[in-house]
Amino acid sequence: MQPIVVALEQGKDPATTVRVNQSRVLPLRFLQCFLLFLVLGLGISIVSLNTVRYFGIQSLSPAVTRSTILRCFDEPQSIGTWVTPPSNLLHTMNDTELFWRASFVPQIKEYPFKRVRKIAFMFLAKGPLPLAPLWERFFKGHEGFYSIYVHSLPSYVHNFISSSVFYKRQIPSQIAEWGRMSMCDAERRLLANALLDISNEWFILVSESCIPLQNFSIIYHYISRSHYSFMGAFDEPGPYGRGRYNWQMQPEVTLAQWRKGSQWFEVDRELAVRIVQDSKYYPKFKEFCRPACYVDEHYFPTMLSIEVPHRLANRTLTWTDWSRGGAHPATFGKADIREGLFKKIFEGQTCLYNNQPSTVCFLFARKFAPSALDPLLGLASKVFGF
Repeated sequence: MQPIVVALEQGKDPATTVRVNQSRVLPLRFLQCFLLFLVLGLGISIVSLNTVRYFGIQSLSPAVTRSTILRCFDEPQSIGTWVTPPSNLLHTMNDTELFWRASFVPQIKEYPFKRVRKIAFMFLAKGPLPLAPLWERFFKGHEGFYSIYVHSLPSYVHNFISSSVFYKRQIPSQIAEWGRMSMCDAERRLLANALLDISNEWFILVSESCIPLQNFSIIYHYISRSHYSFMGAFDEPGPYGRGRYNWQMQPEVTLAQWRKGSQWFEVDRELAVRIVQDSKYYPKFKEFCRPACYVDEHYFPTMLSIEVPHRLANRTLTWTDWSRGGAHPATFGKADIREGLFKKIFEGQTCLYNNQPSTVCFLFARKFAPSALDPLLGLASKVFGF
């Protein structure tokens, strides 16, 4: 009772004194509880973060690692990371990963940057490119309007100098056997690598024995203004056409849908994506089109004529001489390179270009031996215009 007595003696209300003391105690207790809650919360957060980091992420998604997450945040988030072509073609992706990546298609058709449409020249070669000096002259002065991709045997490494347009343009490759599915795999591999460059709009497949018959400007305008892609897809009733059809390819491919065409083609970006992402027709052709069914002559022509027949010009841009007969076309060496040979190619040809008659039907020709290089260089300016 002493505090009350003192309070009375001092003339103070005892209830007021009690309330004052309580108001001093409550903030102190509140502060102590808040600090305790803050420490506990911080501890729980640290434990939870470490638990998720070392147990949760690894158990739910083994493919996502801490380094992967950091890379996502470290990379600059700009449009350039999507539109800049790969600086190194020798990536480590396998075909499954490559085709998946190459099949990405923007859903908005308007590009949010200045896009110069390029032609991707895809060289399917066994080893060296003996006619490279002729192609070097063809490409000279047209930088920014083309890109180059070379698929050679895995064991072959090109040694072009740094100033060459072919320098470091070799893509990861595998064995490609003529007439077998591995040949189409190589062509799809070329298309997929070229699709990684968003500026590539047209894709031309050529071999190490091919040459250009026109200068770059004519070829660029011819292809860029065409309403169609250039791939032959015709119905041949004989033993080398329908005679190669296997009835086990039904129902995906019927006999009436079976087509044949040249291996050397030009397609636009939409058709290139269709070829790369195909999983419907590929298994059938791989299993049931084997020699004497040559898959590189049937797979793409049949698939595209089923899916998008209205997009095909139904002819090739590459001239080949089959007049000598046999399983392979004629090869032209040093002694064959005369103006008369190219006069034969240029004259007497008629075709349709954008549904109109045209005398310009071929932009490339094959097969030319390494010995033909020097005379070809001698005629290039006069005959080809470059």
